[in-house]
Order: sequence, then structure tokens, then C-alpha cells
Amino acid sequence: MATKISTEKQRCSWCLKFDQYIKYHDEEWGVPVHDDRTHFEFLILEGAQAGLSWSTILKKREGYRKVFANFDPVKVARFSEKKIEAILLNPAIIRNRLKVNAAVNNAKRFLEIQKEFGSFDQYIWSFVGQKPINLNRKSLSEVPATTKESDVLSKDLIKRGFKFVGSTVIYAHMQACGLVNDHIESCFRYKELKK
Repeated sequence: MATKISTEKQRCSWCLKFDQYIKYHDEEWGVPVHDDRTHFEFLILEGAQAGLSWSTILKKREGYRKVFANFDPVKVARFSEKKIEAILLNPAIIRNRLKVNAAVNNAKRFLEIQKEFGSFDQYIWSFVGQKPINLNRKSLSEVPATTKESDVLSKDLIKRGFKFVGSTVIYAHMQACGLVNDHIESCFRYKELKK
């Protein structure tokens, strides 16, 4: 049974497809993240999304939580080949060998960044001057797929050995984790998050 969504609030048009999108938009998307586990979760999910729709990933998010040890990078970094083979049989996630292998690899690289910078959060926020970039988008058509910041961050992650972290994937991560506020100005979340 679908929950009734308030029509009194103006939202970004991309989220109006189904209730789960609206809930994600209203409660998570664009909220500044400073928790490493949440950053790791979005790195796995955004990487899994490559070539697919975000709605597909949202529908499988709980499956990802179970399969990827509640997004604990220490545990994921220790996944064996046997464990990866078992994961690839699980329909609760996107069963793509390259993406699953990338998640395990990225967990190892994630831990290296934590060791070097004290936290992944310290590292990633340094690419936006440690505060969200508030953008003044009037419409969805003004929202780019990449920016110069996502280009630089993507290149650095690739240099550090990460996989599935192209500029488009990384810009999606930056949007999701609030490094940029890409809600359009008429959206009720834009002003809330700009504060």
C-alpha cells in the first residue's frame, strides 16, 4: 500500500516517480554526511548504480546492507574469493562481478585513506573546502552530470586504486552526501539544507 505523499511541498522533479524516491529525497539526498560508514555505503551503492537507475539500487539497498556487512569497510575488505562467489549468487544485489570485486577493492582503498587522513570524511570534504557548495539551480536541466570538483576527486580516487569512481559516479556521491546542494531553488529542501 502506497503512503500518501504531501503535495503541499515543492520538490525536485526527479524524485516524483515513486514513494521510496520521495522519502530518499526528503530525508537523505543532499544532507551533509560526516560518517565514514555512510560514505562507504554510498560509494558501494553509487558504483553499483553505474549504467542502471537509482530506483533499481534503492529497491536493493536492504539487500546490499545484508550482503556487504552493513557497509563495514573493515569486514568488506576481508571478503574472500569464496565469499565473493557466494555474493554473486545472491539476487538481493546487482550480481555484476566487476562491481562486487570493485566494492571489496574499494573497501581496502577506503581503509588506506582513513589511515592517511584520520577519516574518509576529512579526505572527501577537503575537495569542497570542508563545507557544502550551495548551487542555485532553477531547474533540473541545469544540474550537470559532472563538475570540476568531481573530476578532481575522481582522478584522485582512481590514482589511489579505487574502481567504479568515474566523475559521474563521484558527482552522484557528492550530491547524495551533501558536498553539493543540488536541490533546485524551488524545492523545500534547498533552503533547509542551505542553512
